[in-house]
Amino acid sequence: MSSKGSNYGDIHRYEPASESTAAMITIVLLTVIEVLLVGLFTWGLVTGLGTDPVGNMYLGFLLAAVFIDLSFILMLYRKEFLPDVMIVKKRRRKWEDLYIREDQVDGTSMFENTVEQFKTALYPYKRK
Repeated sequence: MSSKGSNYGDIHRYEPASESTAAMITIVLLTVIEVLLVGLFTWGLVTGLGTDPVGNMYLGFLLAAVFIDLSFILMLYRKEFLPDVMIVKKRRRKWEDLYIREDQVDGTSMFENTVEQFKTALYPYKRK
């Protein structure tokens, strides 16, 4: 489903996900490990391990392991189960960011209309 148009918001490339079985099994195993780590962390909080310095380090290690495991689960899910989609975005030219009109892009000439510039300098309230 590749679109040749380059209008804003058009899908330029769409590749469906591979959805591999190995990735699904790995995500399930990592999820089981995640549940065990969260259970251990909750048990440590309930039993009061946070008051002991060694127990506090144990709880910190468990919390770090929970987030690292979760990051691997999310990384695998994004890589193997989400489609690769590229959407066309309109790139603005630099002069458009300055809020000037297209005829003002090149600026004004330094020596063109010298007499008018001189009159404006002498009579600043003169109307053009």
